[in-house]
Amino acid sequence: MALYRFGNRVPSFGEGTWISDSARVIGDVVIGGDCYIGHGVILRGDYGSIRIGHGTAIEENATVHINPNSLSVIGDRVTIGHAAVIHCSQIEDLAVIGMGAVLSFDVRIGRWAILAEGCVVPHGVEIPAETVVAGVPAKKVQDVQARHKEFWTRGKQLYIDLAHQYPVEYERID
Repeated sequence: MALYRFGNRVPSFGEGTWISDSARVIGDVVIGGDCYIGHGVILRGDYGSIRIGHGTAIEENATVHINPNSLSVIGDRVTIGHAAVIHCSQIEDLAVIGMGAVLSFDVRIGRWAILAEGCVVPHGVEIPAETVVAGVPAKKVQDVQARHKEFWTRGKQLYIDLAHQYPVEYERID
C-alpha cells in the first residue's frame, strides 16, 4: 500500500481495511475499519482533511480531495464508484456514488442517496436522503425504493468481504 506523510499530516486506517498498493493515501486521511480502497484511488489530505467511515468502498481510480483547511466526511458503508471525482463536504451513511460521477465543492449527499453513473453535482448543491439523481447537472429521478436498498446492501457487503479477501489472496506473481 502507498501511504504518504505530507508535512505533519499522516494517514491512518482501521482494522480490516485493505488499501491497494497502487492507491495513494496522502496526508490527513483517516479511514475506518473494513474499508476497500481500490487500485488507482487517490485520497488527497495534503491541505484539507478526509474522514472515511466504517465499511466504505472507494472503487478503482476514484479521487477524493477537498478545499484548503476544509473537511470531507464520507460516512459508513458508502459506495464510491470507479473513476468518481469527489470534492464535497459530506456524503452520509449508505449513499451510493455512481461510476464517473463528479461532486463539486460544498456538496452534501444525504443518507441512502443514490447518484447515477456520470452525473454531476454542482457547487453547493445538497442531495436529500433517499433520493435517486441522474444527469448533468444532477436532477431527482425518483425516491429510493426497497429494491435499491436490497441490491446495494448486497453490493456493499461484497466490498467488505473483498477487503478481507485481498490480504489473503492477492499476490504479485511476476
